[in-house]
Amino acid sequence: MDVQRLGLTTQRDKEWTAAVNQPSDPRHPLVIYLLIAMGVVLLLNAFIFPMLLRESIRETDYGAFLRAVEEGRVTAVEIRNNQIGFTVMEDGEERLYVTGAMDDPDLVNRLYEAGVKFKRVIPKENSPLVNFLLAWVLPLVLFIAVGQFFMNRLFRRMGGGNVMSFGKSNAKVYVEAQTGITFDDVAGQEEAKEALQEIVDFLHNPARYREIGASIPKGVLLVGPPGTGKTLLAKAVAGESKVPFFSISGSEFVELFVGMGAARVRDLFKQAQAKAPCIVFIDEIDAIGKSRNAGGIGGNDEREQTLNQLLTEMDGFDSDKGVVILAATNRPETLDKALLRPGRFDRRVPVELPDLRGREAILRVHARKVKMAPGVDFGKIARATSGASGADLANIINEAALRAVRLGRREVQQQDLEESVETVIAGYQRKNAVLSLQDKLTIAYHEIGHALVAARQNHSAPVHKITIIPRTSGALGYTMQVEETERVLMSKEQALDKITVYMGGRAAEEIVLGRITSGAANDIEQATKIARAMVTRFGMSEEFGMMALETVNNPYLGGDTTLLVSPQTAAKIDEVVLSIIKSAYERAKAILRDNLPVMHELAKRLVEKETMTGEEFMAILRGAEEAPAQA
Repeated sequence: MDVQRLGLTTQRDKEWTAAVNQPSDPRHPLVIYLLIAMGVVLLLNAFIFPMLLRESIRETDYGAFLRAVEEGRVTAVEIRNNQIGFTVMEDGEERLYVTGAMDDPDLVNRLYEAGVKFKRVIPKENSPLVNFLLAWVLPLVLFIAVGQFFMNRLFRRMGGGNVMSFGKSNAKVYVEAQTGITFDDVAGQEEAKEALQEIVDFLHNPARYREIGASIPKGVLLVGPPGTGKTLLAKAVAGESKVPFFSISGSEFVELFVGMGAARVRDLFKQAQAKAPCIVFIDEIDAIGKSRNAGGIGGNDEREQTLNQLLTEMDGFDSDKGVVILAATNRPETLDKALLRPGRFDRRVPVELPDLRGREAILRVHARKVKMAPGVDFGKIARATSGASGADLANIINEAALRAVRLGRREVQQQDLEESVETVIAGYQRKNAVLSLQDKLTIAYHEIGHALVAARQNHSAPVHKITIIPRTSGALGYTMQVEETERVLMSKEQALDKITVYMGGRAAEEIVLGRITSGAANDIEQATKIARAMVTRFGMSEEFGMMALETVNNPYLGGDTTLLVSPQTAAKIDEVVLSIIKSAYERAKAILRDNLPVMHELAKRLVEKETMTGEEFMAILRGAEEAPAQA
């Protein structure tokens, strides 16, 4: 039985936990390492090195030395005070021997007569200091250097940095507004900038707030989808305030070693208080700020220790000193409640996807760095990019600039921007893709079906472009619709018209070709998603009315849903969703049957040109309407 899981922790377990959580002295590992290195050097000097020398030089008696001289096998002799070293040629190899020195006056004559090279070595004693340095200090330094090298490599591979940097935060510090970013560089987030302007004013004029007794929020949480500019806003606050800016990611706190994250949190806040006033920015705080639960084993999880230390540090410092904590996340629902209470992250600033005016402003900001042709309509591009984030819009500007360079132009034109929108949405054109005439005809009727159904309804967005050129995203063709104005709400009629437009492609295939293909897979998926949302979340069905049937999880990351009903009710929901889709499909077929001649003409034109603009499409459609009237 797991005692800790039941909460029945013994006194011994508590003592062990306290010992683990106790911050270790970084000097202790270094001392132990030095003692081990000195022991190794002692063993080498005492045993290993003398043993190696004895194995390379052999000892023999004086008589053997004289016999070797007489036989002419000795090639060289070194005479020392107490021993004689000589080299003997054996089996074609020179081998070293040593023997004790004897009182032999005739030795020099024997060596001379035998033609042996000999010399007497003059003793030269090294100083004790030199011997100590060579025998002890030098091996010890080399040992420590090699160990340090391999330990640093190990720590870098594990993301721990230098072995001597235990507990040091990896925060990037931008001193005195070196971010180079101000609020002028942030567009499309006017509400967020207004909420953060108060922080900037406090850092500039703290006396105004102290005079009235107000205190600035300790922490500000930036919440929004990815790519909306949360990090950019934090840098802009630092740039406007002209104060040091500490930037670190939440994942950098969590390491392999227990207690490392907590130590880094302590070091970060210590640095911040030393450089106050300043701004500390923690990106992706959900990496360490997830809600704590009882599922952990023993309660010693590294992430929870880091979170606890963060909570302690936020309670321990005074915001009047001018230390402001900014954090960003796109998963606010996963954060611990203790992190969001007043006194920690007091203010929550939403950073949502930009609206029409915001998208146009963002495009203009990013276009400052690019040579644009005169007369470029950013409003048209903004209308075509509904739901795009700031990062998406920046990518569109960059893709347009790259396309202009590829085509040999020195400035970005309107067509480059429009093509870049399609590139970001659907991928690059597969111009080398070979399609049969039958497949081209099927795709053309499919896309014309979408466009024709959209044009014959009252609540559908106007058709902007139709193409049957395959894209790298897997799309064999697409019909682009662009709203003339920004729409925030969607009525029931608009939702039904959207579903009907999605059904138009499959309906055209069935009416004209008498067969159905796999080309409507994405259309079916999107139509089903809208129909299910109408029933479960929008309250647009007569069967269930305004009853909430499902909830949205992670609204900023995919928006997965969870049903809150019984299996019987879920089956009933499926029936209602199916009836909505079937009704829309029959409606789409009826529209196409009424416009069959013009559909043939449009499909023929699309097969020939492969791409048709919205103006060309509407001109052909109006011409077909006027022809019967003239007749």
